[in-house]
Amino acid sequence: MKALVLSGGQGTRLRPITYTGAKQLVPVANRPILFYVLDNIAHAGISEVGIVISPETGDEIRRAVGSGGRWGIAIQYILQDRPGGLAHAVKTARPFLGDSAFVMYLGDNLIGSNIDAFISQFQNSVPDALILLKAVDDPSRFGVAEIDERGRVIRLREKPKNPPSNLALVGVYVFSAKIHQAIDAIHPSPRGELEITDAIQKLLDGQLPVESHIIDRWWLDTGKKDDLLAANTVVLDEWIQRDIQGEVDAVSQVAGRVQIGRGAQVIQSKLRGPAVIGDGVLIRDSFVGPYSSIGNGTQISQSVVEHCVVMENCRIAGIDRLEDSVLGRSVQVSANHGPHKAFRLLLGDHSVVEL
Repeated sequence: MKALVLSGGQGTRLRPITYTGAKQLVPVANRPILFYVLDNIAHAGISEVGIVISPETGDEIRRAVGSGGRWGIAIQYILQDRPGGLAHAVKTARPFLGDSAFVMYLGDNLIGSNIDAFISQFQNSVPDALILLKAVDDPSRFGVAEIDERGRVIRLREKPKNPPSNLALVGVYVFSAKIHQAIDAIHPSPRGELEITDAIQKLLDGQLPVESHIIDRWWLDTGKKDDLLAANTVVLDEWIQRDIQGEVDAVSQVAGRVQIGRGAQVIQSKLRGPAVIGDGVLIRDSFVGPYSSIGNGTQISQSVVEHCVVMENCRIAGIDRLEDSVLGRSVQVSANHGPHKAFRLLLGDHSVVEL
């Protein structure tokens, strides 16, 4: 079995951060989202992995991931020349996939389960597709599945106005090689893309077996700011352990599960976990609260930061309270303590500021 990881896409819902970087490399607990995806694939024993990349962000993903050696896998990069949909990405990867069964994994999705059990179910029952489903509050945002009492899929619908169920398609699928014939038989949707839901429906129309697995743990699509913060919270809650490698002075307090990276300094400050503090970070006269990830090289002084994702080399100074925020690389946020009180902002397209 092979794996196909989709890491193209423009990340429009995370702009302006994704104007200058791939959405799959946005950090959760100071690790790129894509790395968690590759962790899961490697844990399942899959060694041949294709990563679909775009012309805009492909080089950045190549530099970050490399050849796959750190996971013990072999990676082949596959250029998708345009955002033509998930099924178009599979079609582009056909030379790599050949006649092999494969896992398709969206590179900006996180799930709280290992994929081993799903692969075992596929290998034992040998359907032509196995889709992962999750009960959600607002299924109209997703592809939605109708299933029978045995978990067999009856019908799929893409973002329906009146959803027939609350079961959304999770961004992990397992396919046999017959999916290629199904993709060849579909046409672009009204938004001009080849939809993977249409291809799976084509399998169903041909009476080919499509099974489902409803996951009982969390699933997070990190495409928006609040989703990214939620993912950061979940990962910090479940996977972070206390590990202090930097320097903490005698008057500072570090409570709970906090990781402090090499070369970091905590001076006259309080840290409360779960939280991750990157390498070379300086925190002075400040409070960093739970569910915060502070990227390498960042400096925080005379500020309160809580429930935030702060990327590399940021500067935060004199901020009474920064919460529920995502800061991109090298962002500067500071207070104006002069006699003339005013906000001074330099913001890129699609920025959001709440004062």
